[in-house]
Amino acid sequence: MFQNIMASKEYYPTKCEMEIFAAKTESLVKAITKHTQEFDIVELGAGDATKSIHLLQALVQAEYNFNYIPIDISKNVITLLKNNLPKKVPELKVEGLNGEYFKMLEQVKNLSNKTKVVLFLGGNIGNVTLEKAESFCKELRSHLNVGDIVIVGFDLKKDPKTILNAYNDSAGFTRDFNLNLLNRINEELKGDFNIENFYHYPVYDPSTGATKSFLVSSEDQKVNIADMTFHFAKGEAVFMEISQKYRPEQTDNLAAISGFKPLDHLYDSKKWFLDTIWQAV
Repeated sequence: MFQNIMASKEYYPTKCEMEIFAAKTESLVKAITKHTQEFDIVELGAGDATKSIHLLQALVQAEYNFNYIPIDISKNVITLLKNNLPKKVPELKVEGLNGEYFKMLEQVKNLSNKTKVVLFLGGNIGNVTLEKAESFCKELRSHLNVGDIVIVGFDLKKDPKTILNAYNDSAGFTRDFNLNLLNRINEELKGDFNIENFYHYPVYDPSTGATKSFLVSSEDQKVNIADMTFHFAKGEAVFMEISQKYRPEQTDNLAAISGFKPLDHLYDSKKWFLDTIWQAV
């Protein structure tokens, strides 16, 4: 379902970051290798590695000796990466870890003493509030050594209509994605949501940069989940997700207060998305 969202004409973040990794691969390689020649690439929430594969191919072709260590909560994702990536990138060494980010980063320390280059892409840092992003980055820093490098993807503030359309696509993929959570509750927690009684409602606040999605109850109703009953008033909104947008200077400030030094900014051609490169200090 999320792949449908990424492929929709309105959803730009994936396309913008893909452009950065495909068109500015050499800049990414230089940004890493001018600070360290001995490193491992660690990707948080690796997914199918469609962006990072450009960097991995370039590093292998340049004959850098490194391991690729994808971390993902999905065991299936790790299995697929270990099986498929070496076919696409011959001579790539893959050491996948299945689990939560910070627990797995502790394991990464035991794999080698090399500098770690951590990728946290996709604007995923925007899935939490500004305050929680700060806490996340400080926690991330606590699991790294001085000199380790982090490449973080940030979706940037831009025309509010462009942002809102990305979370309210004309095909309804984002709507279906959020309503699917109610289906999951019905199937896995013995709920009895009537999906027809809720509608998707996204909003974007350009002053704060927060995009929020809600499911709104279209009538007074009650829903049973397991042995509990929940009452929804007509017009009552259920908060589903946030996607925080940033200004470049906000990302620099986030780095500084979290124990990192900004090294470089890489943008797509529209300057809608930023991959910023930090070093742990």
